[in-house]
Amino acid sequence: MTDFAERRRMMVDTQVRPSDVTKYPIIEAMLAVPREQFVPNAQAEGAYADQNVPLGNGRVMVEARTLAKTLDALDINNDEMVLDLACGLGYSTAVVARMAQMVIGVEEDTSMASEAASLLSDVGADNAIVHEGPLADGAAEHGPYDVILVQEAVETLPDDLLAQLKDGGRIAALIMTGALGEVKIGYKANGAISWRFAFNATAPVLPGFEAAKEFAL
Repeated sequence: MTDFAERRRMMVDTQVRPSDVTKYPIIEAMLAVPREQFVPNAQAEGAYADQNVPLGNGRVMVEARTLAKTLDALDINNDEMVLDLACGLGYSTAVVARMAQMVIGVEEDTSMASEAASLLSDVGADNAIVHEGPLADGAAEHGPYDVILVQEAVETLPDDLLAQLKDGGRIAALIMTGALGEVKIGYKANGAISWRFAFNATAPVLPGFEAAKEFAL
């Protein structure tokens, strides 16, 4: 029988800590949340591999290193409201729930959203809600948010989503430019967002977040 608790410790010790992520809330959350439960059953054995884990339909759960370094850069506090966009089966939402006051996971895939809600309940994430709807729409009715965390990758972000971030808040997104992926943290002040580079990573671009194609004659 697989010792998933030991695999969690190994993941933290070999993937998270060596990436200079040492904040206690992040370490504690990633040791506590059973990552193997938040992937399709066929992927459970590979849940702790140092790579993005397929969820089906072209979607993935990003590697632990990427999530941990993103959370480290965001520095979420326990009095903050977080929007976790494209939560998939809810792993990132469960992790954030252990750090934030409240987290809203947004998922447009009906079966994923339903399973995420069930899994979050199973792990006791009582301060997490799954909102089913188009990813690009976010979840304005629960906002505005102190923090917005975008899972997987984007080429562009809709203005309507950025508008759900509080002034003084911050947003993290893995922005793909061709084959180059950069996790950037955006800081909102006076209605405008200024972006800062955090680190390099890669993941599939979310449907609906592709840059408009330019056609040349």
